[in-house]
Amino acid sequence: MKSILVMATGGTIASLPQADGLAPALTGEELVARVPLIDQLCHIDVVQPMNIDSTNMRPRDWLRIADGIASRYDDYDGFVVLHGTDTMAYTAAALSYLLQGGSKPIVLTGSQQPMAAPFTDAKLNLYQSLLFATDDSARGVSVVFNGKAIAGTRAHKQRTLSFNAFVSMNFPTLAYIRGGRVLWSGGRGPAPDASAGEKDEPLRRYTALDDRVIVLRLTPELRPSIFSLIKDEYDAVILETFGIGGIPDYDGGAFQRAIFGWVDSGRTLVLTTQVPEEGLDLGVYEVGRAYSEHPGILKGDDMSTEALVAKTMWVLGQTRDAPEVRHLFYRPVNMDRTPQ
Repeated sequence: MKSILVMATGGTIASLPQADGLAPALTGEELVARVPLIDQLCHIDVVQPMNIDSTNMRPRDWLRIADGIASRYDDYDGFVVLHGTDTMAYTAAALSYLLQGGSKPIVLTGSQQPMAAPFTDAKLNLYQSLLFATDDSARGVSVVFNGKAIAGTRAHKQRTLSFNAFVSMNFPTLAYIRGGRVLWSGGRGPAPDASAGEKDEPLRRYTALDDRVIVLRLTPELRPSIFSLIKDEYDAVILETFGIGGIPDYDGGAFQRAIFGWVDSGRTLVLTTQVPEEGLDLGVYEVGRAYSEHPGILKGDDMSTEALVAKTMWVLGQTRDAPEVRHLFYRPVNMDRTPQ
């Protein structure tokens, strides 16, 4: 029987009614104790590094979770992180960059209804996460929710109330959990390539993030001066453009001057699209083409905004050398981007 470490961090799954609304209160041990039949799946140990609403989850907390997993990596066959749904996609992406390589599953799950609610989804999500974590083909960081396993860099919370809260952005769902079985897309799991040495690849642990990263969404009449206003507080901007990559070129090219000035000052700019699906292509329209080849501008392609935030923080935590930033940014990690 495999051994799984459950790491409880709070979230809706652990919440109970309080005077001012729901707040995390149940411990990890109490959550595990409320789910039937899991003792037949695996041996479980529980740790509780924090018990917070995921709205309060910060990059420093990502590092605590990553450290907790890395320090126990050799002691367990897999890991399940109980997490609030609101920022779960950010944490899943961050763990994908902080804990690379290795051959063990790191699964994040939570629920839309608290464990104590009469019609909760928490019990099934936790059970299925443990089932997935014990599957011989499971490896790397993923989100398991409502019967689906999603790559940790591709998860996106699409719904605020429904049990099918998460979707896989621009990438197939890894597996489905049905009738107590893990059914991998394509009929089999992503088994490592032994001839390439993947099975024995050691865990690579990273311990630095640059949290001075902001997401800006273009809206009609957003002032280009925003770049000047934030220059002292942020090292990188992830700019969500219109459509497939449109940036206004009115007012004598004010946006182009502001964006080029930001990049030429040594700061980082990542362009993506605010449209959730199908990604960015700056070469289609004239209003985007000017940015496609300017040195220092990085293109998010079909990555999710959550993954772009976490990856940019990770990249800038490792280096400020422009060629190395570019190399790390475009290197696929945990299926986070479709190579162009």
